[in-house]
Amino acid sequence: MADTELQQRLIDLETRVAFQEHALSELSDALAAARSEEARNSLLLFRALEEIKHMRAALATSPLTGETASEPPPPHY
Repeated sequence: MADTELQQRLIDLETRVAFQEHALSELSDALAAARSEEARNSLLLFRALEEIKHMRAALATSPLTGETASEPPPPHY
């Protein structure tokens, strides 16, 4: 092979490696962003579930909307 062919192949390989490094960096950034979003969504879901638990507990102890089994029978019985 001629010297110029070897140089061109080397340039092509270096270009490919640079492109792959750039693509890998972009994928790494996207993965980090996705993990951050997943952690945020997980926290929001946890908070929402806790709020629902508190609302259920509050509704269960409320005299107007509580469980009928825990209420005494009406006076006409």
